[in-house]
Amino acid sequence: MNKKIKRKVPHKLKLFVALIILSLLPRIGVSQTNNSGIIISGQVLDEFSVPLAGATILEQGTTNGVVTDFDGNFEIVVRNKSALLVVSYVGYKSEIVSVQDKKIVVKLTPDLALLDEVVLIGYGTSKKSDLTGSVSSVQMDDVQGQPTSNIGDAIQGRAAGVTVITSGQPGSNPTFRIRGTGTIGNNDPLIVVDGVPLNGGLNQVNMKDVESLQVLKDASATAIYGSRGSNGVIIITTKRGKKGKATLDIDTFTSVQTATNVIDVLNAEQFAQFNNEMLSNGGIAPNPDFSNPSLLGKGTNWLDNFFTTGKQSNVTLSYSKGSENSNMYTSLNVFDQEGIIINSAYTRYIVQFNSDTQINEKIKFGNSFKINYDVKKNGDNSIQNAILSLPTQPIFRENGNYSGPIGQPIYSGDIENPIGKSNIVENSTKGYNLQGSIFGEITFFKSFKFKSLFGVEANFWDNRTWAPAYSWDSDVSENAFLSESSNRSITLLFDNTITYNKEFDNGSSITAVLGTSAQENEFKFLSGSIQNFISEQAQTINNGLEQPTVNGSGSEWSIFSYFARGQFDYKNKYYLTATVRRDGSSRFGAGNKYGTFPSGSFAWRISEENFLKESKTINDLKLRVGYGVTGNQNIGNYSFASSYNTNLYNFNNSFVTAAVPTVLPNSNVKWESQKQFNIGIDASLFNHIVDITVDGYIKNTEDMLVPQTVPVTSGYSDIFVPFVNAGEIRNSGIETVVTIRNIDKDKFKWSTDFVFAYNKNEVIDINSNTPLTTGSIGLNYTLARIQPGYPVNVFYGFVQDGIFQTQDEVNNWAVQIPGTNFASSTSAGDIRFKDLNSDGLINDDDRTFIGNPNPKFTYSLNNTFNIGNFDVSLFIQGVQGNDIFNANRLFTENMSVTTNQSTAILNRWNGAGSSNTMPRAIFGDPNNNTRQSTRYIEDGSYIRLKNVNISYNVPLDAFKNKVFNSLKLYVSGQNLLTITDYSGFDPEVGANGIDNNIYPVTRTFTLGATLGF
Repeated sequence: MNKKIKRKVPHKLKLFVALIILSLLPRIGVSQTNNSGIIISGQVLDEFSVPLAGATILEQGTTNGVVTDFDGNFEIVVRNKSALLVVSYVGYKSEIVSVQDKKIVVKLTPDLALLDEVVLIGYGTSKKSDLTGSVSSVQMDDVQGQPTSNIGDAIQGRAAGVTVITSGQPGSNPTFRIRGTGTIGNNDPLIVVDGVPLNGGLNQVNMKDVESLQVLKDASATAIYGSRGSNGVIIITTKRGKKGKATLDIDTFTSVQTATNVIDVLNAEQFAQFNNEMLSNGGIAPNPDFSNPSLLGKGTNWLDNFFTTGKQSNVTLSYSKGSENSNMYTSLNVFDQEGIIINSAYTRYIVQFNSDTQINEKIKFGNSFKINYDVKKNGDNSIQNAILSLPTQPIFRENGNYSGPIGQPIYSGDIENPIGKSNIVENSTKGYNLQGSIFGEITFFKSFKFKSLFGVEANFWDNRTWAPAYSWDSDVSENAFLSESSNRSITLLFDNTITYNKEFDNGSSITAVLGTSAQENEFKFLSGSIQNFISEQAQTINNGLEQPTVNGSGSEWSIFSYFARGQFDYKNKYYLTATVRRDGSSRFGAGNKYGTFPSGSFAWRISEENFLKESKTINDLKLRVGYGVTGNQNIGNYSFASSYNTNLYNFNNSFVTAAVPTVLPNSNVKWESQKQFNIGIDASLFNHIVDITVDGYIKNTEDMLVPQTVPVTSGYSDIFVPFVNAGEIRNSGIETVVTIRNIDKDKFKWSTDFVFAYNKNEVIDINSNTPLTTGSIGLNYTLARIQPGYPVNVFYGFVQDGIFQTQDEVNNWAVQIPGTNFASSTSAGDIRFKDLNSDGLINDDDRTFIGNPNPKFTYSLNNTFNIGNFDVSLFIQGVQGNDIFNANRLFTENMSVTTNQSTAILNRWNGAGSSNTMPRAIFGDPNNNTRQSTRYIEDGSYIRLKNVNISYNVPLDAFKNKVFNSLKLYVSGQNLLTITDYSGFDPEVGANGIDNNIYPVTRTFTLGATLGF
């Protein structure tokens, strides 16, 4: 019986929304006559039937005109019935309509030649057409229909060169890689929200609050962030209030989630047959309870009871208003999720408040604040144990207790009941987060603007693990256990900038920014644990009796920076951007605290030259070239100093405390630096029907921090070693984005977006001839290496060369495990490994590079259709050319201990010619068939129908009374279909390409509504 998780969904709010939907009605335009002319009224809509506030309606040939209100409505008095109205709006094609119509509803279409998106570039903005660096902008309209708690999940595949790896675990944050893996250390990009760097995860941001999202990729774009820009920068801006009538919006959705591909495991009959064979081959008498496997039937399917149907619900209530001098935006978000694994859940509450006030023409101030509270819950969830639990063991005994193994482990196994552990163990993390800023702006001398911003991010999170005492047959835990920890991280930011902007009469302009930035962080950690409680009803540390522990730590860091950027535009034809930042960081020794990070980029709008200006094919063509240096200071806070541990020693029969140095200091440590060259082309063709952006880059990470070799004779640890700036990694690649407006009619529109990114990764140097081992999964398994001449984290192991079919084949091959005993040496049915050095012996010298976890390229295809009031989008996303080390198969196909296995072993070797891929089942695995080898390397390529979204904009004239301004109903599906050769739950695993007990990506179906009042 699964433990139910109490729901916290605001059902009353959902009921309120449902009742509102039943009471819609619009206002229609009317025509009547007065003494001075004819009164005409109507409404102006955009291409999605959304009202346009501020559209201009002008009587043709006169100066008589009005503008629409916030609902797009207007009323104008014209001279007579033959008058014509010119309806216009910035960025849209003007329309001329006759006033003879009784009802005037004007739907405008975008003028693509005039639209020019404004993007954030760090401490400023730029028109997209004026960019000289490589910046990807994600259209928020494309992702708002995706039901996810994290905007990072929603942008997967939508920005060229940005790899996003997601997880189905409730409350998890995605992993980002921008233009490949650039270091063996921290590869996370800098995330800036409303001008404040975000230390916490993106799950602190409500996707419905996001106005825009840009990704700065090349050094000419990221250099303004200096020592933190080498891994790329993601800039997020939340919504602000807009001038016009106050609005109230409600967005709500409900989803169900399932696992995409649950692995098939042996039933009881199949397991008993396998187990008998395994023990017999190992020279051990089979389990007498399995003497007749056919009597056991199907048995227990642990996975069916371990996985469940997950549920999501989300409600965002937002309010905004604006006037000539002020605006505000505020929202409340409640997100609640049950995971697809029992007793896993995530609940989140976010309050957002943004405002701006214009005191006069020269003074403005504002703020952006968000408060977040979330709770992550899960039991002692182990997917691996749910796979390995014996199907011959029930979940419950007849007395209602959870079952445990009974008898000898060689017969009954030793896997703890995964359903029981998931239900009785409570793991929870409660987070209390505040992020915000206040700013003031003063404009002086017309062209100068001074801005001062103070930001804060405060993160507090409490972790708690409670495991009660239990007795499940032979599985006994005599004492209850409690562990609690408290963490806090407080970051302060103080930025000051002066911006100069000047436009000249000849169409040229110059923008310059000069500024300083100061940031500091303080982190504190405290934890304790205890066992054996007087009463398990009082679950507090002071109620425990045995083995108390206490731990604590703290750290601080700060950074102070100067930066400057100049942008020059000559007649919209030649563009030049130069940036420099100088950072001083507490993370480095006295001689290396400061670093300088310059960049420069140039763009030439070739289409403005006379030889292309009149072209009907090429509407816009721009060439961009840039080079810059950025850094990475995420190396730990005290790498330059020696590390000490305290120990107790017995001296003269008394215990004394001593401080023992463990890590050799390196006062010369400094930030990793990255030098990047970028060349790009932006083009718009065939009357702006086709837009193309192509970028090529070479990114060299130099001074990469790598472990130093320390001899034991130094007195310092040779395990905990200092890092030195001696490594180098190179990434090079090509990125392409193509947008095609296939059909652009009033009643039917169809557009296609294609994104493609290729990246090649190579380690150049690691300051040693000895490779660095990585990819540890325990049990002394290190599955990967970092070695010059190869990609980062390349898999390393033996090469499988089929299965020995006869003993003669064993005798005529290189020696693997010597001997002639079928139960204790290499025999027919074992894996044959290649003798790569031809020395007649299979040992560690025969290992080689067997797989690359880094994809060759990624791609996506998005088709959007607007059919009347219906909007349909189909988003396909894919990854190609990467390998996965399926470490789960080390356990689910080992066939050497008493645990359940996957159905893949049904094709195991059981006689000459029976299998050339799956070895024999034998207790103890004498040939070490489970050693890391090509046996576990699988193609991780996949193509996925990532998202299908169908929405309907309900016509307001279908209702008698107008209660709100807009209503959109939508249904969507995520991860609906994945085409892959990968045998695991899902091919989307961690960035290192190792699949080991990972919470799988989910398939999601959603029903939602968006209402505007």
